[in-house]
Amino acid sequence: MFGRRRSARDDDKERAARPLPYPSQGRTGGVASMTTDLESASATPARDTTRLGPLITTMFGLYARGEHNWLSVASVVRLMADLGVESQATRSSVSRLKRRGVLESARHHGQAGYSVTAATLEALAEGDVRIFERARSVTEDGWMVVVFSVPESERDKRHELRTTLTRLGFGNAAPGVWLAPGRLATEARRVLERRALASYVDIFTGDYFAFGDLRSKVRTWWDLDELTEMYADFLRRHRSVLASARSGKMSPQEAFCVYIPMLTQWRRLPYRDPGLPLSLLPPGWNGVTAGELFTELNTALSAPAREHAVAVIHHG
Repeated sequence: MFGRRRSARDDDKERAARPLPYPSQGRTGGVASMTTDLESASATPARDTTRLGPLITTMFGLYARGEHNWLSVASVVRLMADLGVESQATRSSVSRLKRRGVLESARHHGQAGYSVTAATLEALAEGDVRIFERARSVTEDGWMVVVFSVPESERDKRHELRTTLTRLGFGNAAPGVWLAPGRLATEARRVLERRALASYVDIFTGDYFAFGDLRSKVRTWWDLDELTEMYADFLRRHRSVLASARSGKMSPQEAFCVYIPMLTQWRRLPYRDPGLPLSLLPPGWNGVTAGELFTELNTALSAPAREHAVAVIHHG
């Protein structure tokens, strides 16, 4: 069943690179996501308005849910200004997120603002678990296999299925055959149902029985080189601030300016990497180091960053 994969996943890679929803508050942070490639957003946020959406949805995922699912326009503009983004660019990006159904207009006490839509809130709750509570799989967890067949007249659904499964971290084993660690079965089922794709899909769970070396097979089903480079880029961008973050000497505003871009870049990775067993990954794989760095930065920065954000939201 797990024959040689075709290049369908490669065909959709650029479009499927958009991350899924994100974390909230209540644990040690959180965030949301439904947007394009994230890395550039933290590098030059003020220059490309099409890449500001990830930063904005990160802030809504982190802070709006603790404020009755609402942030004023003024507070969003002010917080984005702390990240070096001009007011007009922020407003344009918020409008774009509204058109895409991520945000919706809402007024509180006569003040203009935005809330996260109901569909996005549901996705954010799932994202909280994926980002902050993910446990890496072991081979004993088994695998889930998704098989789909879509009529030619509905080829847009075929693309949507490929994109959705790639965003969830599935590997492509063969045309129409996708797989992931078995522990993702419940989450994948919910996402496929929410996106009205369940009628095209059959889901199986079980063990890999034969034939061939499973570790070698994993390299053909997932692009581990791409994942390795994504983790390496995260380490390059954010490892240098760890000492300052640990020292506790950053001001809340400084912590906010480091934390939001860091979390925005990180949130994509737990979706592209489904938590494959370490026994099937290259020795010394940098995903482990990157995960440790994220945990340390999140622990050190989330509270002071929230302190700054809440001060702006309530008094800005």
